[in-house]
Amino acid sequence: MHAGLAARRRLLGLPVDPLTLQQATAWVLEAVHDERPQLVVTLNPEIVVGALDDPALFQALAGTDLSVADGVGIAWALRRQGEPLPERVPGVDLVTEVLREGGPELRVFLLGGRPGVAERAAAEVTRRFGCRVTGTRHGYFRRPDEVSEVCREVEASGSHLLLAGLGPGQERFLWENAPQLGARVLIGVGGTLDVLAGEVRRMPAWSTRLGVEWLLRVGLDPKRWRRIPKLVRFVWTVLTQPGREPGPEAPR
Repeated sequence: MHAGLAARRRLLGLPVDPLTLQQATAWVLEAVHDERPQLVVTLNPEIVVGALDDPALFQALAGTDLSVADGVGIAWALRRQGEPLPERVPGVDLVTEVLREGGPELRVFLLGGRPGVAERAAAEVTRRFGCRVTGTRHGYFRRPDEVSEVCREVEASGSHLLLAGLGPGQERFLWENAPQLGARVLIGVGGTLDVLAGEVRRMPAWSTRLGVEWLLRVGLDPKRWRRIPKLVRFVWTVLTQPGREPGPEAPR
């Protein structure tokens, strides 16, 4: 257990750590010095709903080393349980702060996105933060031999931090392959690589402060409308759960 990590909350059986952005950043930068790989999850309602249908993903999320509330829905659900969080920790903000504070001493591998996205993100990471990008690779791999190749490439890079933007199931991939990947800290970052690469523009800061960033994104991007049923299911599941989950469990 790292210093500053408070007792975990539980939401639908999954852990959430009640940390501020500053505390989560410090946790990650401390964890890159550990011997064993550690998984960080930026939890949102879509990931939770996916885990309810995928036992392997549920196991991965349940066993994570650090789980922060990325989505507004996570903060709302815990507040409804009487366990409010000190603040949300959006994944893109966590990644940005870790890169900024880690600086030139941080060795980072960027994995995911369409071909070319990780490379453009790497150029921006180097320019803005001075981090040493030890490797890049797109996220279009599925076959077992391709997975093995990716693991060997990341391990050979000697990276402290692996940022993986692989879409749904990225946390399951990281959990199952953590020993082979070799990085000290592994974070599923969703679309953060696209943001770093300039492919996706961040919503205005005011939308994040008001907790409506997700609504603005959905409204402006018809491709995101397919996510609405998952959000509805998450809300319904939270509202109809029979009672609070068992008490907080001490993190590993």
